[in-house]
Amino acid sequence: MLTTPARLGTTNPISSLPGSAGLVGVLPTAEECHAAARALARRLDAKLIECPPARGLYLACSPEALWLRLRTAGRELAVRAQLSGGQQAYRADRASARGEAIARACGLARHGSRQVVDATAGLGRDAYILAQLGARVTLIERSPVVFALLEDACERAARRAPTLSSLARMRLIAGDAAAWLRTCTRKERPQVVYLDPMYPRQIKRAAPRKEMQVLQVLLGVVDTADTLLQVAQQTATERVVVKRPRHAEPLAGERPDYQIVGRSTRFDVYRGAAE
Repeated sequence: MLTTPARLGTTNPISSLPGSAGLVGVLPTAEECHAAARALARRLDAKLIECPPARGLYLACSPEALWLRLRTAGRELAVRAQLSGGQQAYRADRASARGEAIARACGLARHGSRQVVDATAGLGRDAYILAQLGARVTLIERSPVVFALLEDACERAARRAPTLSSLARMRLIAGDAAAWLRTCTRKERPQVVYLDPMYPRQIKRAAPRKEMQVLQVLLGVVDTADTLLQVAQQTATERVVVKRPRHAEPLAGERPDYQIVGRSTRFDVYRGAAE
């Protein structure tokens, strides 16, 4: 079974999320993966398939990881969530509160630990870095397919002792971030809300990287980020941090209080509502 360790505090089962539209099915790539693939297909209300489709999106359940794959006429692209290996491990090994722009934007360099809600959790990379640097992070993801990838990454990372302390500061929630923020109790209100909405397609003329291509096919263009910014500003007690392409317009056209600018991205920081 692809389940998230209890210490991560996962709430809301995947079955409570919207359906997995556009997904052809779930494919077990090895005999030992059949039970996990069947359970995941049931949770996602998706088909269990026996071979890759000629075209389209499907989840491949392998002994190494859960992959989201996109097959087209000419090629196949594959994406997985990875918190503790590859380039993410390289970044994590060198991360510091002052060296990471996201950490400075969220106030970790100055204040140390913060309560952060990552309202657009995605594949969880930024949230994991924040947790490693001491933040207590609630990750909210509304796509049931992306949530499954994130769960799988957390499960794999939990098998490695060096990652356990960071994972212990992460809580996964499957659902709509705006709805959760509107209904969270006074005690649950975070100091920081972090938003990383999907980049506008027109920002770059070059083709987006393969990960973004696959996620755009899965998620389409959902124009909810402006509303999410408003809700985040009403909920965060200290600040809202929005990740943007360096030359993009501010989210919702709203000028931030200040910015932290990098080579290709920037972090727009807005004051939150005081407690």
